[in-house]
Amino acid sequence: MKTNAPAILDVHDVTVAYGRQPVLWDVDWTLPEPALVAIVGPNGAGKSTLLKAILGLVPLLTGEVRLFGEPIDRVRRRLAYVPQRESVDWDFPATVSDVVLMGTYGRLGWFRRPGRAERQLAQRCIERLGLTGLENRQIGELSGGQQQRVFLARALAQQAELYLMDEPLAGVDAATERIVLSLLQELRQQGRTLIVVHHDLRTVPEWFEQVVLLNMRIIAAGPTREVFTPENLSKTYGGRLVILEQAGRLVH
Repeated sequence: MKTNAPAILDVHDVTVAYGRQPVLWDVDWTLPEPALVAIVGPNGAGKSTLLKAILGLVPLLTGEVRLFGEPIDRVRRRLAYVPQRESVDWDFPATVSDVVLMGTYGRLGWFRRPGRAERQLAQRCIERLGLTGLENRQIGELSGGQQQRVFLARALAQQAELYLMDEPLAGVDAATERIVLSLLQELRQQGRTLIVVHHDLRTVPEWFEQVVLLNMRIIAAGPTREVFTPENLSKTYGGRLVILEQAGRLVH
């Protein structure tokens, strides 16, 4: 049923450059209702930058972003962000419990410390991500899949309405992949919105309701069955991938 509620996300005429090099160019994209969305495109297409632009982490040359009809600074507590694993300082002296508990800080304000309720929530998130027994382990001592799950547990503890995840399945083991994909489906069933930078074209039709095909500009965006076609994939990747035709057939 349609409502008059503002769009969850409205990206309008957004251009971002690093130095003199444009990374995103005149990006327009509106996500009116909750969905599980994959952002896909070739290396250097601006996928991570698009997430950072939505979050207000990079300056915009042009355009604006609104979330739930508001500027980012008014709704930041309603969002959770899972960065690329490569961007994290794994030598930081924090344990698994420390990192996951950080997900509760946004609701506490400046002067409250995490209490019993927050610690219980963090523990439930640790258990949900299959990290039981690793609570006191320094994060740099974990495997790559475990590290990824720690930051997903932190995001889960935020109890956000909108999750932005930058390649949460990149380089993880099969067990972590199953846990992450199950978590995405679970959050979506709870009515949350998830925007996921994703690299495996073969799994897009199976797991994602909507897809954004990006290569500096948005080539196409919308329901996966309509958008994830060989023609649009060829426009996005320049016809360079032998998997394009195979991936396109998966939606038919």
